[in-house]
Amino acid sequence: MIYFHDIDPIAISLGPIKVHWYGIMYLLGFTAAWWLGRRRIAAGRLPGVDANGFSDLLFYAMLGVVVGGRVGYMLFYALSDFLHNPLLLFKVWDGGMSFHGGLLGVLFASWWWSRKQRLHLGDTIDFMAPLVPLGLGFGRIGNFIGAELWGKYTDGTWGVVFPSGLPAPLNQLDMPALREQFATGALNQFARHPSQLYEALLEGLVMFVVLWAVSATPRHRYVISGLFALMYGVFRFAVEFVRMPDNGVYLAFDWFTRGQLLSLPLVAFGLVLLALSRRAPVLQPVLPTTSTAAGSKA
Repeated sequence: MIYFHDIDPIAISLGPIKVHWYGIMYLLGFTAAWWLGRRRIAAGRLPGVDANGFSDLLFYAMLGVVVGGRVGYMLFYALSDFLHNPLLLFKVWDGGMSFHGGLLGVLFASWWWSRKQRLHLGDTIDFMAPLVPLGLGFGRIGNFIGAELWGKYTDGTWGVVFPSGLPAPLNQLDMPALREQFATGALNQFARHPSQLYEALLEGLVMFVVLWAVSATPRHRYVISGLFALMYGVFRFAVEFVRMPDNGVYLAFDWFTRGQLLSLPLVAFGLVLLALSRRAPVLQPVLPTTSTAAGSKA
């Protein structure tokens, strides 16, 4: 059950234009959020907001993901490089996005939009939380296709051999030579945990199923966003045990990573939100009026 990773990260090439699978995964994530959100808006799950208002919210959230994700990566994982060359912030084609930075970006965007709409931020993030996990799952699949953020070596009889994760001088061989080496079993010892797929399953599918099911009926404010923060923090902390640390550096104990450090506040934040939800109101659905529905189609 050892798999040799031999996937071209470029999905489409049109002359000098190259479309990467990772970009397609982002598009799928935003498309899923748009479709699911429209369903919830039509069901009146964010009273007073029509399809146009939701489109504005999703646009702001997209900006928050991209800008916050990039800024967060430079601050959390590449601060010294950024201070040496601030223009690296704009080289998004070189990769480097942070979930925690993207989350802060989305929270800021949601706050800004909620303020304009005169809505409670808690209701907005409760509405948005179930729309996010599928995008996280697609993003992790994009990481797997791009052979990045791979896991540690596995001692089991299964795993994935990532050519980019091979030690020297094997990482200098071309793909045909590596395929020959793999066919003989010589590369099996370098099989790694496909931690990207673990995260796609937990942060993507499992979180989506739980949040979508729990939010199917009205809940106290902060319940859904609290569950989101708690589950993501716990899942990310757990997967970090089999994932290579960012930049290959542990913060402490030869196992504690930066990803785990950044996930601990999320766990605490989730628990606080769940505690606050016990005395928070329940937002009841209000079906759009005929005039609102007509305005949504304009």
